[in-house]
Amino acid sequence: MTYFPPPAEELRLIDTELRQLDARRGQLLARRAWLVAVLRQAAAVPPPPAGVPHAAGFPPPRAEAAAPRVQNVLLLLGGILLTVAAIAFTLVSWGHLGIAGRALVLGGVTAAVLAAPVPLLARGLRSTGEAVAGLGFALTVLDAYALHEVAFAGAGGAGYAAVAASVLTAGWAAYGVLPRTGGLRLPLPAALAAGQLPLLLWAVAAGAGPAGIAGALLVTAACDTAVALRWAVPAVRVAAVAGAFALGGWGAVAAGWLSWTAPGPGAAARAAALLLLAAGIALAAARSVPDEEHAVGLAVTAGLFVAGAVGGAARSVLPVVWTVPAYLACGVALLAAVRLAGLPRPVRRGAALASAAVQGLAVLTAVPLVGIALLGPAAWVPRIWSGAPDGARGAVAAGVTWPPYAGTAPLVTAVVAVGLALAVRDPGRRTWALHGALGLAWATVLIVPPVLDVPYAAGLVVLGVLTAGLLFVAARTRADGSPVTALVLAVVTSVALGFGALAARPATLFALAVLAALFAAASVDQRLSPVTAPAALAHATALACAAGAAAGWAPQHTALLVLAVPATAALVAPRTGGAARIPVEVTGGAAALLAVGLAAPEPPVLALVLALCGVITAGTALRPDRRVLAYASVALFVAAAWVRLVSWDVTAPEAYTLPATVPALVVGALRRRRDARASSWAAYGPGLAVTLLPSLAAAWADAHWLRPLLLGAAALLLTLLGARHRLQAPLVLGGTVLALVTLHELAPYLVQVTDALPRWVPPALAGLLLLAVGATYERRLRDVRRVREVLGKMN
Repeated sequence: MTYFPPPAEELRLIDTELRQLDARRGQLLARRAWLVAVLRQAAAVPPPPAGVPHAAGFPPPRAEAAAPRVQNVLLLLGGILLTVAAIAFTLVSWGHLGIAGRALVLGGVTAAVLAAPVPLLARGLRSTGEAVAGLGFALTVLDAYALHEVAFAGAGGAGYAAVAASVLTAGWAAYGVLPRTGGLRLPLPAALAAGQLPLLLWAVAAGAGPAGIAGALLVTAACDTAVALRWAVPAVRVAAVAGAFALGGWGAVAAGWLSWTAPGPGAAARAAALLLLAAGIALAAARSVPDEEHAVGLAVTAGLFVAGAVGGAARSVLPVVWTVPAYLACGVALLAAVRLAGLPRPVRRGAALASAAVQGLAVLTAVPLVGIALLGPAAWVPRIWSGAPDGARGAVAAGVTWPPYAGTAPLVTAVVAVGLALAVRDPGRRTWALHGALGLAWATVLIVPPVLDVPYAAGLVVLGVLTAGLLFVAARTRADGSPVTALVLAVVTSVALGFGALAARPATLFALAVLAALFAAASVDQRLSPVTAPAALAHATALACAAGAAAGWAPQHTALLVLAVPATAALVAPRTGGAARIPVEVTGGAAALLAVGLAAPEPPVLALVLALCGVITAGTALRPDRRVLAYASVALFVAAAWVRLVSWDVTAPEAYTLPATVPALVVGALRRRRDARASSWAAYGPGLAVTLLPSLAAAWADAHWLRPLLLGAAALLLTLLGARHRLQAPLVLGGTVLALVTLHELAPYLVQVTDALPRWVPPALAGLLLLAVGATYERRLRDVRRVREVLGKMN
């Protein structure tokens, strides 16, 4: 019999087949488009030349290397092979010939090879001529070697090599400028490469020391620079630039090392002369180079060389402590070049950058001292109030090695600060220069007390005055300026002052009180209050802790004193500017957390602290923009009540849940009165759940009858109230708890009944239940929907 599916199933099958046909059609169309494109591309490719067969469907082979490139590779390989053969002949077969034969062979071969490029150039074979000329140059080197072995075997190797390099340089240069061979590009760069050796080899042969070798390198670099600036041939210029940078760089590094390690004024003067020579070379190149960026780089190099030369010479006659100021003075003197109108703009710009680099390096030498002045006082935390040291250096360097030669560090930072404030006139950089000058001036004042080792109290006074001065500078900043730098430095200085004052009890209390007053006074300015107001509260918190410790109070009692800070923050926050409100409140909250932590070891005091925090939060929540803090206030009050109950050894869960339930239900009732559309779950659900659920858990674990009875009665009352007022939350929660409590109470009897019945009865009852539900399935669904609709109509 033929099976005909239902119409819906048949329609689904037809739709599936149509989708498959559409997909197959799309695949065939895509394949057809690709084949058409391939055929069109094949028609556009020209046919291969006759006599060059290739496989059908594949394009003809493509040439991977151009003809000139192949030619150059072949000529290079040929020249290399001939050179290797000549070397092998000279080294291996030389001894089998007499003197005449040796001269005849090498001289004839060299002359023939050097003459061969002339006819090659006449026929237009320049590449071949270049390869042959290269072979000829290699043969001339072998001739020089052979001549040394035959006629000058007793001559020194370095001296003979210097003479040979000079002769080869002159010969190759002459060969490159002859009329018949002037078209070759190899001779002149080769002559320039050979010219890098004579001076260096003569210095080695003469037994010159490091200074002589460095001088030879620099003189050779000067010659290379002159060639690079005056010669127009690109190959020669590239070779000259490479030689100038290589030899000049090595010579300058050697001269700098000699200047730094000079044992006396004489050696320092020789090293300074070498550095000045290197500076002159770089400056000459900077004045002639057309590219501005390259000129600036060369000018910077020249400026650094000048500073190194003069500073090194001055260092050799000054005490060690004045080394950095000597170099700094040279760096500052470079700024005079910026004012010279006769110098090109790139040179003046390079001099300014070189001066900035020298001054920056000088400032870096003072950074460790500034770090010790800031972080060193923190070492008094584990040794608080152990006794004031004798001087300011002992206050900042307790347990830290004092840097050597730190006596001139304040002078360095002060000079650079003045230079930044006076030298930078560009409006775009003037603001940053002033910020930098302020930071350097702050560093100078910060390190002066430990450098001079003034008395301990005087050092603290200097830090306090510095903090007040920075706050004054921030307050006097124009409206279009930024007081951030002064504010940050003021806060950092106040922290250092607070740590430094921990050595003595009176100093701690006085310093913290002064700092709190200073920052509070600065908070009058709304631009500063986002930083100064929280800082004042932080110092006040530290003062409260120090006062409590000084009075001999326990930490939990000091916590009550610390609570004055969050209370003050709650009162001050509404009166501050908009940007300062949140930082003030956050600082007050941090102080409250500190108070809670201090009171944690003593539960009764902790309960009092939590309650006071709840009062402060509740007062803050009265503001319209801080209504959300009411939840935090309730949580604090509940936590205070719980802590108090724990301290009284109360274990009944209702004692913990009822204090939270009653306020929650009152708040829910007030909300329902203001907004009749509010859900009963949002109004009463949290409060009822807080009490019912813990009590239900306790009732299931309770063997007595009183808690289940009371909980069941309360659940019954809630169920009736929910049904009376048509509220979902009381009805559902109360009914659920009532059912579970009833089940808990009837559980022993159900167990007894289950044990009394035969084992087949429960499965049989379950089967009957399933049959009954299945038989009345539709009606049961209708009843469930009706119940859901009834609950849905409730609020």
